[in-house]
Amino acid sequence: MALRTILTDGDPALHKACRPVTNFDQRLHDLLDDLKETLANANGAGLAAPQVGILRRAVVVVDVEDNMLELVNPEIISQEGEQEGFEGCLSVPGRWGVVKRPLKVRVRAQDRDGNFFEAEGEEIVARCFCHEIEHLDGHLFTEHTDRLYTTEELDQMMEEQGE
Repeated sequence: MALRTILTDGDPALHKACRPVTNFDQRLHDLLDDLKETLANANGAGLAAPQVGILRRAVVVVDVEDNMLELVNPEIISQEGEQEGFEGCLSVPGRWGVVKRPLKVRVRAQDRDGNFFEAEGEEIVARCFCHEIEHLDGHLFTEHTDRLYTTEELDQMMEEQGE
């Protein structure tokens, strides 16, 4: 396993659609392991292959039990409800925006060996599924928000709401 460099907004790789994974081999296993290690090191909620410069449809997402879920060739098959909240991205460091997402999302994906499975997430996990899958199509959360806030502005707003 190895830490990979997380690309930041402005890098052209973040705005390109990814190709499906067709080879479920050691290279894919290494990529998934590296994504998990890089995500853990960055203390994020999800990471997509294009964020480390690999234009393949693979992501990892942290679930509510702090397990890292590997999704290869994921697609959203159903969604319900709506939530609105602050969202950030490891590729847009120090910036946050208010984004509307579904409250509940079900995805169909493959595991590292090519076996199909379905997973469901609510709230933050649903948000992560949508966010990471959008990366695979070359999109960033910044396309869904009217304003980006700095970490300091976000902290101040959270502090004011806590009073």
